[in-house]
Amino acid sequence: MVNLFKILEPLVNRAVKLAGLTPKLVEIEPGTVLNFWVPTKVAQKPVVVFLHSFAANGILTWLFQAMSLSGTYSVYVPDFIFFGNSVTDKYDRTSAFQAECVARGLQKLGVEKCTIVGLSYGGMVGFEMARKYQDLVESMVVTGTVMEMTESITAAGMAKFGGESWSDLLMPETVDGVKEMMSSGTHKLPWLPDVFYRHFLEAMFDNRKEKNELLKVLVVKDKDAAAPNYTQRIHLLWGDDDKIFNSQVAENIKGKLGDNASLEYIEKAGHLAPLERPFVYTQQLKKALASFQTQVKHK
Repeated sequence: MVNLFKILEPLVNRAVKLAGLTPKLVEIEPGTVLNFWVPTKVAQKPVVVFLHSFAANGILTWLFQAMSLSGTYSVYVPDFIFFGNSVTDKYDRTSAFQAECVARGLQKLGVEKCTIVGLSYGGMVGFEMARKYQDLVESMVVTGTVMEMTESITAAGMAKFGGESWSDLLMPETVDGVKEMMSSGTHKLPWLPDVFYRHFLEAMFDNRKEKNELLKVLVVKDKDAAAPNYTQRIHLLWGDDDKIFNSQVAENIKGKLGDNASLEYIEKAGHLAPLERPFVYTQQLKKALASFQTQVKHK
């Protein structure tokens, strides 16, 4: 049987192209190439960069939002290293390396200023970009994420979900493992036939060795966590039933970020709020982006 996601891929790509985006491979340095979905036509619009979660590549994570915003904004959707068509021969697996690759890729594409929208792993890479590339990152919208994946956050997660590492949850090897991962990421997982989960397992978990290495080095010691010193406006857009990083985590992040941060919840949504409630999420995202642009104009 042909894999469902292999059938959908060309249809998704065609839809995204009709929305004004096209794929482009950008060489960051010899041996390292990042795939970006970029605007087909160059236009003087505010730039929004969507950073994806660990469960899928860029365009599958952000399909609805990218298509919805492409008329108003210049939308860029990269695939992180070892996702989609992005590759490297380097041995660096850190989120700092992912952040560097995205930032350098955007600069090569002519992007000078942008707003980052990051989900889960993408939010962590986004926070890294905001720290290291303050001239590039003007503002952020983040969902279901943390500034850094510390040992204490990891310990709390393992106590909740079981297992010894994040790989046990995020790199499943069975259909039941995929179901558990998706159930953890949603408010209410709809019924889907087992063939869906099997095809998802077959299509989305390539580069297993490298992705497990990404998750291993993602965890940092509490004492080594960077100070939350951000100059950007940051909007936390959270599912109110996020089982991985709950409302207490969101409130804690907002408290650490201080006056630069705002927090909003989406009802009946879990960790993967942009996928679970795409219409509501996109509506709130548009409001947040519009408020950022208003602030820029008034400066």
